[in-house]
Amino acid sequence: MGRERLQKILSQAGFGSRREMERWIEAGLIHLNGALAKLGESAGPDDKISVKGQMIPNPLNLASQTRILLYHKPIGEICSRHDAAFSQTVFDRLPRLKQGRWVQVGRLDLNTSGLLVFTNHGELANRLMHPRYGIEREYAVRVHGQVSSDALTALLAGVELEDGPAKFKRLLFRGGEGTNSWYHVVLTEGRNREVRRLWKSQGVEVSRLIRIRYGDFHMPRSLARGKHVELSPEEVAKCLRSLLT
Repeated sequence: MGRERLQKILSQAGFGSRREMERWIEAGLIHLNGALAKLGESAGPDDKISVKGQMIPNPLNLASQTRILLYHKPIGEICSRHDAAFSQTVFDRLPRLKQGRWVQVGRLDLNTSGLLVFTNHGELANRLMHPRYGIEREYAVRVHGQVSSDALTALLAGVELEDGPAKFKRLLFRGGEGTNSWYHVVLTEGRNREVRRLWKSQGVEVSRLIRIRYGDFHMPRSLARGKHVELSPEEVAKCLRSLLT
């Protein structure tokens, strides 16, 4: 394997996006062969790389294996690595990595359940989250109360929220009983509590919210809350081809 830009090597190893790795290099957190790394430097398989004072296995010497997990987040788990106010985080149940770290693709709030995607490939995670690519997020939403046709029209046409205009790309009624109705909604951004705030703008209360799809990743029906499933190498390769080439 030849030489690669240092920020690319570190990103693919799961330490963060390329831009974040550039900031680490500029901040003096990366050493290459014992010397302070400089932005724009490249490394090869025989070079020694240190991150925050700790020598790491050179990613160019390791078998390149991108991993992707689909995790069914339960209500009550927080999307953070550490938080003293909460006993359970979404990272607690994930398998340990020998190198790098799991990168969370997007977030779900405390009271939202459903699909979370994790990968050890920082550049892939960044591509999945970046607004410019417009990756779809689909949710199953149970709402309480009557929903007027005018409200549905507004949610598709666009409403003004406190952080700017927002709308659903698609909205489909999926049935219900009494004052509880289920809808499937799709949007292409991940602003904080956006689905709930959109419904609230029409005076409608969300009583349950489940993410069922992120881009081409669908939550398997058999996946229990708090459990994960790992994509096969063939599925990972297909994902990389479609998103990074």
